[in-house]
Amino acid sequence: MITPNNPYANALDGLELADPVSAFFDFCRERENIRLRRQKKKSRPWTDDPIFRKGRFLNVFREDDRGSKSILRFCRSFENNLSDLIHALFFSRWCNRQETLDIIPHDLLSKPEELNTFLHSIKNWCNETAYPVEPVYWKDSEFSRRETAVYLFPEIKATLMDSIISANKNVINATKTIGSLFKMKNDFPVFMAVIDISWFRPDIISPKSPVPTGIGAVAYLDRLQKFLGLSSHDDTCQKMIELQHKYWPEAKRTFNPIDIEYLSCECRKYYSYVNGTKVFQGKNKFIPKKSQ
Repeated sequence: MITPNNPYANALDGLELADPVSAFFDFCRERENIRLRRQKKKSRPWTDDPIFRKGRFLNVFREDDRGSKSILRFCRSFENNLSDLIHALFFSRWCNRQETLDIIPHDLLSKPEELNTFLHSIKNWCNETAYPVEPVYWKDSEFSRRETAVYLFPEIKATLMDSIISANKNVINATKTIGSLFKMKNDFPVFMAVIDISWFRPDIISPKSPVPTGIGAVAYLDRLQKFLGLSSHDDTCQKMIELQHKYWPEAKRTFNPIDIEYLSCECRKYYSYVNGTKVFQGKNKFIPKKSQ
């Protein structure tokens, strides 16, 4: 998923960071402490860190994020049938909007016309800012984001299932196969749907599978790789998983490769603020609700 035009490639240029491994786990500990303080309804501020006070960051563990919780809730009804589960997860990632997933009747996934009518009744049915979702090309026909989510996925769910099973639990292989079938230049939404399968069926997609590096994670993973003297991002992810037991033994669970990739993106964001290459504005700025 790395592209030549990476807008984040130089975000950390010039930044002095003596130990990016310690810095990674320092980020994780403080971000998780913020989540726990909020969960316990403690009063603001939840941290003394000025960057965490002003910037928006995802939670350390993917399953704690609001969007992930919504996907988990929505897809649980389908977990006993693999093709239906895959259909639900792909729909969820094409939608990627909590407010929509929380109100869709589950049976509408198998009723495309009714689902289409339902989505038309919602002002913004999908999250268009999280990541780009390109049209899909299938058998020489182009499908828009909505057409793919509503009409194409129920038709090809068995094909998707076969492609994923044939990947032998490997996220990268499954993502490449499906991205190629869809003729997508940016297969990130495919990757997200595939890795989500590991939440429900680790026998089909392993949570320990290596993952592709997204453009947002490159700059920090490069720092970690160089510091650790390793030859690839995959090796770096595995080493960081080993080091978790030294640097953060009290964490609620052991990291997987997806966690290291995902958190490297969050560390790149954090240290971009430190470096002055990112500013607190627009969607980057954290604005707590009045009740918090």
